Amino acid sequence: MLALAPDAASQKAAGGVSAPRKWSATGVLGSALWGECAGSGSKPYQACVDLSEPAYRCSCPSRKFPCKHALGLLLLWSADGVPPAAEMAPWAAEWFAQRAARAEKAAEKKAEPSAAKPDEGRARQREERVTAGLAELERWLSDQVASGLSDARQTGLAEWSDLAKRLVDAQAPGLAGTFSGLTRVFRDENWPGRLLGEYAMVHLLAVAHRRAAELPGDLRETVRQRVGYQVAKETVLALPPIRDEWQVIALRDEERDRLLSRRVWLHGRATGRVALVLSFAPPGQPLDASLVLGTRVDADVSYYPGAAPLRALIADRYGAAVPARAPASGVTVEGVPRVIADVLTRDPWTESWPLMITGARVGRDGGEWRLLGDSGQGLRLHPSAGDPWKLVAVSGGRPVTVAVEWTPDGLRPLTTWDENDEVVVL
Repeated sequence: MLALAPDAASQKAAGGVSAPRKWSATGVLGSALWGECAGSGSKPYQACVDLSEPAYRCSCPSRKFPCKHALGLLLLWSADGVPPAAEMAPWAAEWFAQRAARAEKAAEKKAEPSAAKPDEGRARQREERVTAGLAELERWLSDQVASGLSDARQTGLAEWSDLAKRLVDAQAPGLAGTFSGLTRVFRDENWPGRLLGEYAMVHLLAVAHRRAAELPGDLRETVRQRVGYQVAKETVLALPPIRDEWQVIALRDEERDRLLSRRVWLHGRATGRVALVLSFAPPGQPLDASLVLGTRVDADVSYYPGAAPLRALIADRYGAAVPARAPASGVTVEGVPRVIADVLTRDPWTESWPLMITGARVGRDGGEWRLLGDSGQGLRLHPSAGDPWKLVAVSGGRPVTVAVEWTPDGLRPLTTWDENDEVVVL
């Protein structure tokens, strides 16, 4: 239950309000859980949880989600401290009725065929702006290579910032984002070679967009999304889904440009496929908490179209999430290069890819930390991993299952499982 907490402070606070003496008017009926928790005011806080999502509601003023009262109620319930009830408290029933109404309205909207036709004129205008912007980008890249890269340290930042703004104006935000983060190349001793490689990939994308009509449909979709065209959720959910028992193997929250994002990685128990579910929220607003680390859910997953599909949406669920053990399937250390080569063959602009690696040992090789396979072959860890003492401690020298994120700079460890099959965040 504490894995649902937004931070360590919330975990600690939840323990303080999980005592039975703090609660009154508690009850559980089906997937509905509710109770009143004594607070500092005269009126108790009313908290309820939809166990099927999970989803939360509390009358307290906390901006954290879930708050300590919802977490405390879950802890109390998990310890069999909440009695079954014949009917819900009126205030809890009202919340669940509102949720049901919203779900019904969303289902009706999903089922209705869209009556609005795309604005063909606006779409054509954007295509023209993007095409013109990318033609200018190709000329700029050609000039950069012709004049050399020696001055990039002094002039690069200003030029990239200006170019990113022009690409935004050309309605190609995906490529604009590439230039916004290009200063990272200067961390490499061989930065001229690294920068030339980055320019080459941008040029490849610009040419691919110019010749999009010659590409296979799935690769054309990849190119368009890399440039910055958005795919509507309705379009994704209309594609054939893949049903599996999807295990939540890792979760990471980030804040960038005053926008919170949550990346949730899934692993299919039967298919062995991986999926990435993204959610976003402005500061102070809750992120989607329906996918809980260490659990699995029987669900339909719809992938965004592309040559190497990874990003996905949960289309439909069949039952509540249940606790999950360490995945039994995955790829060995020796098999990772083959998997990544296949991904890059289909989508050469891939910068990261989740992997479930089984039978891996952690050790040092040539001064670098690596994941080692049975053959002794090793894959280096990402520099941001530092000294992975937590992974070393959990493994204790034995082979372990590790969820990682592949990047060109090395593997970024995400989670592992201890000897009791409990998930450990790295």
